Amino acid sequence: MLRFLTAGESHGPALTVIIEGMPAGVPLRADAIDADLRLRQRGHGRGGRMQIEHDTVEILGGVRHGATIGSPLALLIRNRDFANWRDAMVVEGNSADAVIAARAVHCPRPGHADLAGGLKYDVHDLRNIVERASARETAARMAAGSVARVLLREFDIEVHGQVRQIGSVVAAAGAVVSSDDPGWAAAAASPVRCADAQAGAAMVALIDAARFAKETVGGVFEIHAFGVPPGLGSHVHWDRRLDGLLAQALMSIPGVKGVEIGLGFAQAALYGSKVHDAIAWGNAAATVPCQRLTNHAGGLEGGISNGEPIVLRAVMKPLATVMQPLPSVDLRTKVAAEAHLERSDICVVPAASVVGEAMVAWVLAAALCEKCGGDTLVEMQRNYRGYLAQLAEY
Repeated sequence: MLRFLTAGESHGPALTVIIEGMPAGVPLRADAIDADLRLRQRGHGRGGRMQIEHDTVEILGGVRHGATIGSPLALLIRNRDFANWRDAMVVEGNSADAVIAARAVHCPRPGHADLAGGLKYDVHDLRNIVERASARETAARMAAGSVARVLLREFDIEVHGQVRQIGSVVAAAGAVVSSDDPGWAAAAASPVRCADAQAGAAMVALIDAARFAKETVGGVFEIHAFGVPPGLGSHVHWDRRLDGLLAQALMSIPGVKGVEIGLGFAQAALYGSKVHDAIAWGNAAATVPCQRLTNHAGGLEGGISNGEPIVLRAVMKPLATVMQPLPSVDLRTKVAAEAHLERSDICVVPAASVVGEAMVAWVLAAALCEKCGGDTLVEMQRNYRGYLAQLAEY
């Protein structure tokens, strides 16, 4: 089973990742992970933290001579901002009361984990909650997802993301059919990861207006996965359904409040004959000889990949830290107060699309390991070729 765990606080010394189940023989270099980490830090609307952090990964275990060796991978991403928080976030020993008080959080932010976490863990200084609930943790997920991407590329599976909406600005929906579509390069070059240049310019202007108004904005990002074979996931148990696993992975990204697959919510207004993908026979060049004529299902049927590109969208709410603080209460005095202000971004939808790619890549890599498992990359590839041969004879 392929799985990962992360640890670390937003302003602590570092973020750490442990990856278990990666087969031996997968080529892996720190600079490849670093390139993905840099993508997460880009995007119009990011705040001051991105001027401090220059994320790089240190591989501490599980790799030798540029390839995985089958043992758990240990990855470390240092927090440069820890230098400014060392006294308040000291791991051992005590800081001065004044230092602790200066960094304490007593007025929870509406829309954040502050109050819910404080109630759960019975703390009144919500700094403990703020630090771990912070989206800074997604840097560790990016590292895990980058490792997953390396494995997927060995099987010609590619994952791409783009922004479809920020605030009220909606990009034109182009027809994307392959991983080498020029729209992906256009999205990667855009400051808001939007392939529609006109909409992208309007998104930038909207973010600037939100910054001036001391507001935050959300949006929608879209993830496509190409080259995914049919048969990943399963219909036999609820927790093995690939659509459920993918939705959970995207919903776990801080700020994401909804996920749809394929046509998604639009299907509610359509007749069944306009929704379901008709099947045809005769494409000998394809992985399987039977193909869907459309892809309204987004590459997933019955909890199983069907061989078509996987298409998912996620909606992200506006960030909870608003520079015009919302009404809250002071947990010490139990009287009305303004919500706590923490350094924040204006819009992170472009960055969230990159994190979304990482999470989708991770789930697909885990599903591929389950389907074609082996202790080495060579064994997995041999099993995969056998499965493709089986599909071709279906």
